[in-house]
Amino acid sequence: MLYTIVRIVVYILGLIGTTFIIPLLTCIFCKEYSVIPSFLIPMVSSWVLVLIFVLTGKNKKTTLNIRSSFLVVFFAWIFASLFGALPFLISGAIPDFTNAFFESVSGFTTTGATILSDIESLPRSINLWRCQTHWLGGMGIVVLTVALLPLLGIGGFQLIKAETTGPEKGKLTPKITTTAKVLWFIYFAFTVIETVALMIAGMDFIDALSHSFSTLGTGGFSTRNNSIASFNSPAIETICSVFMTFAAINFSMYYLVFKRKWNEIFSNTELKTFFGMLLFAVLSITLIELKSYGSFFSSLRYAYFQVISIFSTTGFSSCDYTNWKPAAQVIIFALFFIGGCSGSTSGGFKVVRWSILFKQMQNEVKKMLHPHGLFSIRLNKAVGRKDIVFSVAAFVFIYFFIIIITTFLTSLSGLDLMTSFSGAVSMVGNVGPGFNLLGPSYNCGFLAPFVKWWYCIVMIAGRLELYTVFIFLSREYWKK
Repeated sequence: MLYTIVRIVVYILGLIGTTFIIPLLTCIFCKEYSVIPSFLIPMVSSWVLVLIFVLTGKNKKTTLNIRSSFLVVFFAWIFASLFGALPFLISGAIPDFTNAFFESVSGFTTTGATILSDIESLPRSINLWRCQTHWLGGMGIVVLTVALLPLLGIGGFQLIKAETTGPEKGKLTPKITTTAKVLWFIYFAFTVIETVALMIAGMDFIDALSHSFSTLGTGGFSTRNNSIASFNSPAIETICSVFMTFAAINFSMYYLVFKRKWNEIFSNTELKTFFGMLLFAVLSITLIELKSYGSFFSSLRYAYFQVISIFSTTGFSSCDYTNWKPAAQVIIFALFFIGGCSGSTSGGFKVVRWSILFKQMQNEVKKMLHPHGLFSIRLNKAVGRKDIVFSVAAFVFIYFFIIIITTFLTSLSGLDLMTSFSGAVSMVGNVGPGFNLLGPSYNCGFLAPFVKWWYCIVMIAGRLELYTVFIFLSREYWKK
């Protein structure tokens, strides 16, 4: 079993190493020849490791059970982050190991928190790689592996269940490898379309590709110090806003569009709730900040961008929302606790869980009025299972318990309560920016090393829906 786990992790590293071709070509195009070894060395090394396991495992069948699937996914994200940090270290762009690992973890988990203060001074190939980690981590490096490596066989579905987001996991198609391919095809198509749109709006190809990676991965890394605000372009902001919205929606919805299953789309509880929340937040902030921006459309421009940026857990900024009126900041902060839809590239708590809790709250009120009545939650116009409520309740506990622990540990470094708390919510929810010293105008470079390492743990835990990481702390997991 250990051989199988190591083998799959090595294949994943080989896959990530192959994607180094993109920043390598950028090195050549931008004449950043000194940076080439930063990508070439780890890429070739990963191929050598893959070759060794291909030759030694020709006649060995790869099978995984539930326990080993959790280990594979956990180690895949740990070693992917270590591997992704190598270009930063080798190039000298981020010479400190703690900072390089933090940046890599933040990239792959699509958190988007950075330790860098002068992003524009980096080689363009390094900046592209930072954004590319979002793209790989957004849809999921394990999902990509399942799509491309049919040898995973039975274990494929277990791997996707351990990595994907939301209280329920399912297949779009009968074969899990086909499902993974469909998801990545949709993801890739959106990336191409956004890249072309951003180029038409005025970005060059590298900037357009970089920001498409960050947008579709809902990560938030940018090639500019002031993020999207640097471009000062309503067209670019609109394009990014639209694709952040697309990325925050369950990708199975796009497959249903292709299949013309309109009833399933329009009856989807989470989708309707998502757009209801989005509309309420955007209109509220637009009206609150109307005097600040002078016109309705100007206020709408900044309100929609910042709302969907936080709602989707992307973390781009077109302005500093910490300068908004307190009422607008409250709405933005509330979005930190929501996240996008399940099955999307967004992080966070997920809209569907709040929908389930709200419906259960309604049922509890009904029970008080009708003690002998039987009430069930309805999702997608169908009666929901009771075990989903229990699952969400357990998730609520562990989610906020980790936020409290993270807030406490951050405060031990001497930071104020709001910085510590918003940082905790941001890291667990993979949002990126926070408030006060971790606001959109600041970075994480000043944090104490132990805080950065703890943030790395909770970023990975948040990306994997908490259970996949913290299951190793349970006695049940280690029982034979």
